[in-house]
Amino acid sequence: MMNNKSNFNLPNTITLMRICVVPFLFILLADPGRFWSLIIAVLFVIASLTDILDGYIARKYQMITTMGKFLDPIADKLIINSAMILMIPIYRIPAWIVVITIMRDLIVDAIRSIASSDGLFIQASRLGKQKTVAQIIAVTALMIHYPVFGADAHVVGLAILYIALILTIYSGIDYFVKFYRTINK
Repeated sequence: MMNNKSNFNLPNTITLMRICVVPFLFILLADPGRFWSLIIAVLFVIASLTDILDGYIARKYQMITTMGKFLDPIADKLIINSAMILMIPIYRIPAWIVVITIMRDLIVDAIRSIASSDGLFIQASRLGKQKTVAQIIAVTALMIHYPVFGADAHVVGLAILYIALILTIYSGIDYFVKFYRTINK
């Protein structure tokens, strides 16, 4: 149920707070040592988990708004893509992976816009959600970067990042196929 009476409700406020984490990424990833790497990873995880919280509150209390439907995916992409971009110059993530990820996001957003302008809605796929979870885990490990509990967080993060990359490509193809099938009905 769509409730547009007040776009400034609790779920949308939580989403806006998630967007406000992005400037902290710039500051904390500029010169991350062990301590700041851990702090930014914790902040990133908290911000990422608020995505679940705001969606839950919006659905449970029927506070879904047009603003929320617009801001939520933007907040996810802003925080994940910003973190990935900022880790390129500190050699924690390969630039080519970030480029493919951002290209996929732009293509999927374009597909959604075209579909929406024709009155069509393409549901977010399970693959897209799995991609996001894999990206969050990979980015968190790459932010930590240093060995934790005997595991090299950087190596673990890169391994999960490659899984996220496969899901990124596959989910992008899935959106395109769904779009193609939808417009040809």
